[in-house]
Amino acid sequence: MTTKLSRLYGMDILTDSGRFIGKAEDFVLDLESGEVSRILLEQLPPGKDDARKAMLQKSILHKNVKSVEDVIVVSKPPMPPGAER
Repeated sequence: MTTKLSRLYGMDILTDSGRFIGKAEDFVLDLESGEVSRILLEQLPPGKDDARKAMLQKSILHKNVKSVEDVIVVSKPPMPPGAER
């Protein structure tokens, strides 16, 4: 599937069970493959520790995206704060 990244900004993100998670606010790209690796629910903050926390708690791995049409549907929501992987 290909689409313009600009089309995805602000798009609603829902779980496959219909729960609203948030909006696509930022993206992490794999520069080698040219593919999106993560969708973030907020802009990636400056600072290593804050960015790491956002990557764990406020992002969705692209492999968990099931479909992109009018909304982004994912199979797994982000890890809640304090949860273990």
